[in-house]
Amino acid sequence: MVRFGPSGNCELFYSEGHTDSVEAPKWLNQMGLTAYEYGFTLGRFLSKEKSEKILSEAKKYDIKISVHAPYYINFCNTSPVSVENNAKYVLNSLRGLKMLGGTNCVVHVGSQMKLSREEAFKNMEKGVKDFLDLYYQEDLLNQHINPETMGKFSNIGTVDEILEICSWDKALYPCFDFGHINSITQGSLKTKDDFLRIFDKAINKLGFEKVNDCHIHFSKIKYGEKGEIVHLTFDDNIYGPNYEPFLESVKELKINPSIISESKGTQAQDAKTMSEYFKKI
Repeated sequence: MVRFGPSGNCELFYSEGHTDSVEAPKWLNQMGLTAYEYGFTLGRFLSKEKSEKILSEAKKYDIKISVHAPYYINFCNTSPVSVENNAKYVLNSLRGLKMLGGTNCVVHVGSQMKLSREEAFKNMEKGVKDFLDLYYQEDLLNQHINPETMGKFSNIGTVDEILEICSWDKALYPCFDFGHINSITQGSLKTKDDFLRIFDKAINKLGFEKVNDCHIHFSKIKYGEKGEIVHLTFDDNIYGPNYEPFLESVKELKINPSIISESKGTQAQDAKTMSEYFKKI
């Protein structure tokens, strides 16, 4: 089943008087949505009590929850403090994900900093593999770690890099952010075949199972020569990518991802737009 939902709570959610994410599952269900990404992006994690309330509501309204780990994780940084913090942030995100009954934890693997691309990637590889040793020591085996394709050239996270990372371990599943991919390829995603080429490359590298159960972020994004600048809404008609050819590629491949809208402020409405279009094709 392909699921659609927002990253966090949109402006409409709050303008209608809602104040707490515990209210989100019911509200999303009424919007016709079936997924919800909760952000631990600033390092603020949920209490056990609040997690149980959100999980109860998510089960009641058939909302699949994913989480996004803190933004400032950087597996390229080999300083002892960074290594310790990386492990803490990802493990805490995975523990929070487990309490929410979810299976996908989106992670930014790191920034190149002042290193060469090769040096940064080598450091990141060691950091991720060392972290996996910790992961397997905990009861987290139903939780996937989803390295995300990134939108700036300074970050590790091209499609090829993410596919290589996800080939290292059975726990690693890709998160394709097509707005990011479009940004670093300077607007290359225009047709259904453009999206199919990415999915086909992923299937050839990782197998159908990991692509069938991948995680997807989708939004239009303004970009410049360094890549991503700012997220936009579906009202934008300049930057793209457009959701129609993307969804047509998903339908053709018969894969079943969770598709999370990251539109700026209208993420639930744009998720609904995608959901309604997908039902028609």
